[in-house]
Amino acid sequence: MSQYLWWLLLTAVTGSPVGSAVILILVWLVTDRFTLGVLPDPFRWVVRLNRELSLKRTLLNNPHDGRARLELAELLVQRRAHRRAVEVLRPNLEKGQSDVQTVFTMGAACIGAGFAEQGEKLLEHAQELDPNFRVGEIDLVLGKGRLQRGDYRGAKEALERLVQARKGTVEGRVLLSRALAGLDDDASAALMRDDAWKEYVSAPRFQRRKERWWAWRARPSRPALYLALVLVVFGLFVRAASQWTGEGTESYRAMKHLDDE
Repeated sequence: MSQYLWWLLLTAVTGSPVGSAVILILVWLVTDRFTLGVLPDPFRWVVRLNRELSLKRTLLNNPHDGRARLELAELLVQRRAHRRAVEVLRPNLEKGQSDVQTVFTMGAACIGAGFAEQGEKLLEHAQELDPNFRVGEIDLVLGKGRLQRGDYRGAKEALERLVQARKGTVEGRVLLSRALAGLDDDASAALMRDDAWKEYVSAPRFQRRKERWWAWRARPSRPALYLALVLVVFGLFVRAASQWTGEGTESYRAMKHLDDE
């Protein structure tokens, strides 16, 4: 049943279109928290937005604050505003800053903005500065960028290094399975997805929450099953509420009829 039909049914039960919409939103938020985890955490989003605004004010007062520029660029990359991140961080590189964090952030921003050649060169330089930067983060960005461009062989090389560096990574294994599938190695891709799910199941709880979205990509049937169960329970609740409301209405009409007589 579509969300619109759910809303119509709830509105008929509750008599409040706004309240029904709020209930549906809460149900989908709770469902997402316990299944895919696709929707952003509203509290984290507010904190990040406030930090971005604070950094922008800092740069308005002091455009030469390189640390603020770097932090703002990192936040912009996290929310995929890659072109804006390139613009924000460019002055740091033009002033000669070449620490690994700055070079890596600019490389990730360039790749996300579509400047693949420049981004790859920057990330290769960052790898020379610190081969173990953030335990394979450079190879993760390289692998993702190459997958998006259809460079499956290059993605495979980068993601194999990532999996070697991060032994328990679910994301790395799912991405590597895509690279293998792109190279028509379907058997290896299937085995890699199985490995990703095994790593997820055996991981600590905090790690499973972080990797949940990628685990579901390895086993798409799982979130579909959970979502179906939630919808069934929700449907039973609405049906029971509808029957209860109907019975209450009939009782009220019967009592009113007796009073009128």
